[in-house]
This record gives sequence, structure tokens and C-alpha cells, in this order.
Amino acid sequence: MKSFNALDISKKVIAAHVREGSICIDATMGRGNDTAYLCSLAGSSGKVTAFDIQDDAINSTALLLESKGLSARLIKESHENMDRYAEKGTVDCITFNLGWLPGGDHTVHTMPESSITALQKAMELLSDTGIISLIIYYGRDTGFEEKERVMDFLKSVDSKKYTVIISEFANRPNCPPIPVFIFRNL
Repeated sequence: MKSFNALDISKKVIAAHVREGSICIDATMGRGNDTAYLCSLAGSSGKVTAFDIQDDAINSTALLLESKGLSARLIKESHENMDRYAEKGTVDCITFNLGWLPGGDHTVHTMPESSITALQKAMELLSDTGIISLIIYYGRDTGFEEKERVMDFLKSVDSKKYTVIISEFANRPNCPPIPVFIFRNL
């Protein structure tokens, strides 16, 4: 039997919401895996925009997309500025992976202030059936403050406007990633 991880869970939820023609944002492109996944689901009539502040992330993502015959708009900018690139109420899926670039410099990582600002803007960008998938990586020397502040923020989100689901692994050691999903209430 296969053991599920945070990415498996996230992909299953995303696949239930993203269709051909969807508009998607990868708020933290990293190595491009979420960007490529969103592109594959949104298809040729969809639109995917991805953000990162690191050249290494942008270069890795560009190479991955090229190798798979996919395309997305890759932007070297903080995720907190995503609202400059999409209209309110139009985005079907926004993904976040908080933490650091896999295999990259761990001193460069997402920060609580910009991540919370990005989440606030992301919620405004969501379409009526839109979803935010957020995975919080918080182990090693970074991320504990961001995890706590983001979790506090999520608990304060207006329940009349959004549903926030926080899924934690109860039997996994060593700070397992935390999958979170935010849905706009109709």
C-alpha cells in the first residue's frame, strides 16, 4: 500500500478543481513541478502564471516545462504581488509551497509577512469555485515562525467567505509538511 504525502493529497484536491481552460497561479514555483502539473490540467486553452524570486527556480522551471512541451508565464517577483497579474475573481487554482527551494540555499525562504499578504491577495483572486492549495514546509532552521504566523492567520479567515481545511499528519516524525486548502464559499 502506498503511503500518502502532502503533495499527493494536494494533487488529488487540485485535480478535482482544475479543468481544461482553467486560470491558475503557482505562487512559489520552486523547481516547477506544481507549475507543470497545473499546465497539464489546464491544457492548451488554460493559463498558468508562476512566481519566484530566485533565478535558479525560474531556470529549473523553464527547463522542466520545455522538456514536457508545456508553457507558462514565469515571473521573477514575490508572490505577494500576484494581484498585478490577475483580475479579482478569475483564478481557479493557486498553489503555494512555503519554505525553501528544494536543493537550494536554505537561507533564502518564504517569509511570514509576504506569505500572509500573498494569501490575502490570493483569496481575492479566486473564482467562485476556486481553490488555494498551500503546503507548509517548516523543518530545519527555518519556517517555524512562518508556520505559526500563517496558521494564526488561517484561523482568523472569515468563515462566511471562505472554508479553510488544515490537514496534519498525526503519525509522521520530524515536522511533516502541512497541507492546507482554502475554498471560496458560494
